[in-house]
Amino acid sequence: MARRGFSEDAPRKKPTNVSVDEKLLTAAKAVGINLSQTLEEALAVKLRRLEQERWLEENREAIENHNRYTAKYGVFSDGRRRF
Repeated sequence: MARRGFSEDAPRKKPTNVSVDEKLLTAAKAVGINLSQTLEEALAVKLRRLEQERWLEENREAIENHNRYTAKYGVFSDGRRRF
């Protein structure tokens, strides 16, 4: 039985030391920015972008082949579209 408020999928947190520009840190604290949450959000965005870039690079040849084929032969719905 799961404990109240506990999720099997809850991310485990790990304390980490980071170096931050002193002025940025002071300004962030002054306006109540949660540094851990902000770092996690920024890392998630960065990792998602890098994964997208890697996927595009890994699939570049297939995408280019598909685009050449489509440019030459069109798509199956070309004769059926009304726009």
